[in-house]
Amino acid sequence: MAKKVVATLKTGTGKNFTKCIKMVKSDKSGAYTFKSEIVPNDQVKEFFAKK
Repeated sequence: MAKKVVATLKTGTGKNFTKCIKMVKSDKSGAYTFKSEIVPNDQVKEFFAKK
């Protein structure tokens, strides 16, 4: 299934999206976790701005 997703993102409409990965520090344990989302190119700054 992963191959299908990668192939879809490389085609025409997939170039309008970006996979963003952000490190988030947990308030409870202090450990870092990674939050990833596939967002439209024009919303990348909003993704990194929100907590």
